[in-house]
Amino acid sequence: MSIKADKWIRRMAEQHGMIEPFEPGQVKENETGRIVSYGTSSYGYDIRCADEFKIFTNINSTIVDPKNFDENSFVDVKSDVCVIPPNSFALARTIEYFRIPRNVLTICLGKSTYARCGIIVNVTPFEPEWEGHVTLEFSNTTPLPAKIYANEGVAQVLFFESDEECETSYKDRAGKYQGQEGVTLPKT
Repeated sequence: MSIKADKWIRRMAEQHGMIEPFEPGQVKENETGRIVSYGTSSYGYDIRCADEFKIFTNINSTIVDPKNFDENSFVDVKSDVCVIPPNSFALARTIEYFRIPRNVLTICLGKSTYARCGIIVNVTPFEPEWEGHVTLEFSNTTPLPAKIYANEGVAQVLFFESDEECETSYKDRAGKYQGQEGVTLPKT
């Protein structure tokens, strides 16, 4: 990037709708006090978690199979807080909707606040011309229940801009997660 990263992110969000809703600064508190920050950072964008969660449960003694995933393995929760059972995981989605330009690839990493609590945030790269709400996976690696806070920062997106557009984009390939709106389960 030839311009400062935070200015590039603002320009791409404002001119191309790359991130909606977009927060041009770093938000560190709300009406209830300090929160896990979100918004534009020095070289990326800190995304927020929506209040829709799918918490994994093994009440049906199901085998986790990405080719034949049992939707009944989740309990749907709509709340400002998600409590993940010990050694389990939950899925959520971002508040932000992304439209990735054809010459951009992103990598998303969990925020250190959660990592230091044994909560791993896993997100795959956003490929060129992918768009949608991002499905987030939270793994609780601890032997104790763990909290995730909705409407607060959970991960940071880093943007990599190429000097030229890719030959075949996610949209060109008709990727199976294109335009996803809610928490999206595995597809084959």
